[in-house]
Amino acid sequence: MSKNNRIKKIERKTKETDISLELNLDGNGTHSIKTGIGFFDHMLELFACHSGFDLKVECNGDLRVDGHHSVEDIGIVLGKALAEIVGNKKGLKRYGQALVPMDESLARCIIDFSGRAFLVFNADLKGKIGDFDAELVEEFFRAVATNAGLTLHIELLYGTNAHHKAESIFKSFARALKMATTIDSDKVLSSKGVL
Repeated sequence: MSKNNRIKKIERKTKETDISLELNLDGNGTHSIKTGIGFFDHMLELFACHSGFDLKVECNGDLRVDGHHSVEDIGIVLGKALAEIVGNKKGLKRYGQALVPMDESLARCIIDFSGRAFLVFNADLKGKIGDFDAELVEEFFRAVATNAGLTLHIELLYGTNAHHKAESIFKSFARALKMATTIDSDKVLSSKGVL
């Protein structure tokens, strides 16, 4: 896998959302995020910054309903972009992990870019963070894992402030994904020879 072509742009339009997303795994963390959901924009900006991935997202969603469709559909598109970029996963480090604090909160993320979609989400996130439904954090990561083919374990070890809890989760995911998508060989890391 060449570092020169780890860029993908995807557009997805449904009756609920109209999304354009561009992802560059070998960027420097630059971002332009416009989802119409302030707190979610902030989380995606953190993701770009702490992964070092360049990320552009524009979403026009049915926010008159709520943020659910926009958040989930952006997760779908991000997951598809990741899957298409890594392709057969040749050369990928495959595994990534990160433990990230945000003040009183601490989150752990462990990733296997296995091709087997699975999410374990062990975090108590409820209520509102600004206008954002905190339970949508889990929906976002479920959509990413399903569409990227990630085995994704996210655990909030502790925390009290909902903003800090979500932030530590997004940052730990960013760091773990950066590690998992690092190219460190010319082989597929599997005893089967394929992933």
